[in-house]
Amino acid sequence: MSDFRVEVVYALPQRQTLIALTVDEGTTVAQAIRRSGLLEQHPDLDPKTAQVGVWGRAVELDHRLRDRDRVEIHRPITADAKEVRRERVQSSRTAGTAKRATAPRRRA
Repeated sequence: MSDFRVEVVYALPQRQTLIALTVDEGTTVAQAIRRSGLLEQHPDLDPKTAQVGVWGRAVELDHRLRDRDRVEIHRPITADAKEVRRERVQSSRTAGTAKRATAPRRRA
C-alpha cells in the first residue's frame, strides 16, 4: 500500500483549523476526520450529522480519499439566504433608502 497526503479542514467564523495527514490508500473521509484530531478539538462537532465534502463537492463519509484531497467539514447553515435578503430589502424600504430602478437616459 502506498501512503499519500490529505488535509482535513474545519472553519468557524473566528478561526480555521487545517490538519495535514499522511494516510494509507483506501482511507475514507470518516477515518481521516477521526485521525485528524478535530473531533477532540471541537467536541460540538458530530461527524455523523455534519456535511462533508472534498474540494467543495459533497461526499459521503465512506468516500475513499486520493492523494492531495482536501476534506472539508461544513457547518450547518443557520440562516436562509432568501429570507435574509427579504429582511434587508424591507428594512431599507422602511428607512427610505431603497434604490429605485431607473431607465438609462438616451442621448439626443
